[in-house]
Order: sequence, then structure tokens, then C-alpha cells
Amino acid sequence: MRFKDVFSIIGPSMIGPSSSHTAGAARIGRVARKLAGALPDRADIYLYGSFAETYRGHGTDVALVAGLLDFATDDERIRDALSIAERERLQVRFHPMTQALPNVHPNTAKIVMQSGESRLEVIGCSIGGGNIEIVRINEFDIKFSAAYPTLLIFHEDRTGMIALMTHILQQYHINIGYMKVERKTRSGEVLTAIEIDDADARAVVPHLRQLPYVQAVHFIHLAEGEPADEI
Repeated sequence: MRFKDVFSIIGPSMIGPSSSHTAGAARIGRVARKLAGALPDRADIYLYGSFAETYRGHGTDVALVAGLLDFATDDERIRDALSIAERERLQVRFHPMTQALPNVHPNTAKIVMQSGESRLEVIGCSIGGGNIEIVRINEFDIKFSAAYPTLLIFHEDRTGMIALMTHILQQYHINIGYMKVERKTRSGEVLTAIEIDDADARAVVPHLRQLPYVQAVHFIHLAEGEPADEI
């Protein structure tokens, strides 16, 4: 009953007492869920900075789990996210950390999801007003806001890959607003994040997946009613 008589609509369309600690946290969890493609079996959530200090009182714990359940920031079910997660057999453990992560915002959460043998790590920061930055996915130091439809393309480090991807986007008349390419030198793996203007760009995903050396493609869009399953 932690949230009884506390929730209200404040600032961004949201359920919760704080845009940073609830709306932002829910969006971090929701990005993690969309990357996972389905509800994981287990989630270990590491909390840093003010998240670690006040996550129970401000509802950050509930909001992060609500995001993993793919609830939007104004979903009334956020209040019951912990009990819903238990009913759905999602095992969640919170780890408040005393030592801050270097070079990141104080309101930071690291979500480590496990489904069978598959492990996925996402680090996100709530930077105020319900806005977020995703700063790490697995071993990739990447940065995107999830404020716009975003393509995340995992691929091998091969000559001409960026040209091939942007050519496909051009064929679909999709405008690129922002692009970030992060490489792992030793393994030759790359994560390319592309923010686009078109929220209806799902049709491009299968074509990107058919490119040589592409391992996975995710479409992140946090609009209301957007399905969580990987395309």
C-alpha cells in the first residue's frame, strides 16, 4: 500500500510522485523490456545515487518493475506492479549501491535480466522531467534518449555496413535524426543506434535484419500501446 493516496498526474503524463523517480524509472524499465523482447525470468536491479537512497519512498522500485511489465507511465497498474510481477513469476531483487557509477547521472539504474541462459544488461539514467538516457547495453557504451523511435542494430564490424543500413532507410524515406556507433574492438561487434522521425517505421526492420553480418535489430518506441515483443 506504499502508493495509496500519493499518485497524481504531475508534469509528464504519469502515475507517481516524481517525474525523475517514477516516470523516468518506468521508461528505463520499459526500454529494457523491449530489448529483452519478453518478460524475463529474473531481474536484478542495481540502484545508484538518489535512486539507491530513496527508491522505496519515491516509488522507483515499483516504477522500474512496471517498466519491465511494459506499463506506460500513466498506466494505473503501476501501483500494483510488484504484486503483478510476482503473479507473473518475475523474480526481482533490488541492490542499492553505495558507490556511484563513474560519469553518469546520479539517478541511475542497472537492470540485469536473465531468461534461461540468456543475459541482458541495460544501464539507464533518469535525467529529469521523466526524460531518460540509456548509456549502456551489455558491453556497449551507447547513448540514446528513447524520446524518439530508435533502431538498435547489432552487427559485425564490416566495411560498408553503415552505408547499407542508411541506404535501406533512404528507400523507406526515413529521416535520421541521430546516430551513434559503438564498437567492441576485440570481438569486432558493433551496436548502432539510430533515432528516426517516423514512428511507423516497423516495416524497415525485416529488411535490416536481412543484411549480411547483422545479428539483431530492435525497434524501441515508447508510445502508448506499443507492443513489447521483439518484431
